[in-house]
Amino acid sequence: MNQQSQPKERACFICSRDTMDGAYPALILGINAARLGLETKVFYTFMGINLVRQGGIEKAKFIPPGVMGAVPGMSIMATAMMKKKIEKAQIPTLPDLMEMAQLEGVELIACKMTFDMMELKDEDMIEDVKIWDAAEFMKYAKEAKLCLFT
Repeated sequence: MNQQSQPKERACFICSRDTMDGAYPALILGINAARLGLETKVFYTFMGINLVRQGGIEKAKFIPPGVMGAVPGMSIMATAMMKKKIEKAQIPTLPDLMEMAQLEGVELIACKMTFDMMELKDEDMIEDVKIWDAAEFMKYAKEAKLCLFT
């Protein structure tokens, strides 16, 4: 069997949070998996689905852990601080990473159960997001060489 007829190895990442620390790992790992030649999908479920909604990736915040995250206004300050650190380190912004991921061939998948629970419509989502139920995702994940919950 020649290499061209062999199916690509697969990778999948699950993102369940719409925060910066939920979004960055899934996208960075997804981009790098695609660059290694793996067929790659990121599955957005629960609050993570907000990242693939129109304008959602721009709203991702950094919420400090523990008690600090509960202090009013702390997430606004922490988000601004984190964005400055990201810029200083020359790390792409989340909207740029999302675009890079799609250009690299990473498929973005929204969880159908969450989609239905939040009463979303196709037009609420960014371009090229697919909607899969848990069974569809599990069939894909079952064959994946790498599947991580980020």
